[in-house]
Amino acid sequence: MGSAEPPYGHSLRLSLIDRYILVRASGPFAMALGISLCALLLERLLRLFNLLAETGSPFGVVLELAANLVPHYLGLALPAGFFIAVFVAVARLSEENELDAMLASGLSIYRLSRPYIVAGCVFAVFSILLFGFLQPYSRYAYRAILYSATNAGWGGQVQPRVFIDADKRIVLTADFVDQTGTKLKGVFLRKETPTGEQVTTAESGQFALSADRSQINLLLQNGIRLDDGPNGKPRAIKFDNILGNVAFSSDAPPFRPRGEREQELTLIELYAAIHHPGSTGINPPRLVSEFHARLVRALSLPFLPLLAIPLAMTAKRQRRSSGLVIAMLILLAYHHAVQAGESFGDTGKISADKSLWLIFSVFAIFCIWLFTRSSHRPGDNPITRSVDRVARFLDLLRGMRLPQWLRRAT
Repeated sequence: MGSAEPPYGHSLRLSLIDRYILVRASGPFAMALGISLCALLLERLLRLFNLLAETGSPFGVVLELAANLVPHYLGLALPAGFFIAVFVAVARLSEENELDAMLASGLSIYRLSRPYIVAGCVFAVFSILLFGFLQPYSRYAYRAILYSATNAGWGGQVQPRVFIDADKRIVLTADFVDQTGTKLKGVFLRKETPTGEQVTTAESGQFALSADRSQINLLLQNGIRLDDGPNGKPRAIKFDNILGNVAFSSDAPPFRPRGEREQELTLIELYAAIHHPGSTGINPPRLVSEFHARLVRALSLPFLPLLAIPLAMTAKRQRRSSGLVIAMLILLAYHHAVQAGESFGDTGKISADKSLWLIFSVFAIFCIWLFTRSSHRPGDNPITRSVDRVARFLDLLRGMRLPQWLRRAT
């Protein structure tokens, strides 16, 4: 027994009880984070598939876009996954009487919560790196890839009854295309010229791209060409065979440089732009809002265990689901409050730094207050007492002789 680890050690090395508590939360954390991340990505991927299908972009482009979306959605899923993991882990410890045994052995709620608070601090540092440096580059990369996919020229493949917009100046379609993609029937070609618009229809044709894919070689047979003549009057020319060479480019125009939007600036770049107004061309209030909103979201993570633990340690006779619902509503309200503070700060009507840090302070004080109030009597806190009062009131109503429709409502 002499080698047992002290429960109140101050070493940076994790004790046995710390490792056990963290392991109990690792499974729920991985599951909650994975499910949240997949759900958010799938919703966006469905929209990307529909968008890119219209441009004929390859599947690899969708994978690149999804990879650059991961940092953004990871920032949304991490707080929810961490909170759910702490809540589930503590609830299971309570249900299996392990929490009672730990408290009976002399461990306090403060001591049991320490691993989760330390984990929250680690996640806060990770979130600062995520929000401050990884997300700005991934946001820009996502927009650049999407721009290239939706603005790139034609890829050189002809499909039947599909209008092809080659280089934004040439429109080509055919009623029939053979398997090789070189023989066409029922051809329609529209081309912009320096003197106007030229429209050609043909019974059949042969299609080929030059070796460097910079020119369309098109041999048309038995058709009519409509264009503006030398005197500006429309004219129609019938032909048996006509060969046309049209230059085009399949590359999209260059994308704009990074940093024209505040979401694409790192924390260091935001800080420098705030202290040198006009250097980026972005409205200064938007820079301030973006900078402080990232810090507020990251620094909120260490306070999540202080909210999750009291609500998860309810007595076994009580419904923990109500505590989880209330906690998620609190987190949702906090998330929207930060968004509202950031939006109002963007307009410059209020000070973004003061409003965002005020919202953060209220949230942090509430979490500390709730945790402190429940630390002396584990499982008992103001929120659970309020839920109990509402439940008893509803039970009382059910026991009274009320109209059938009102009893069903309660």
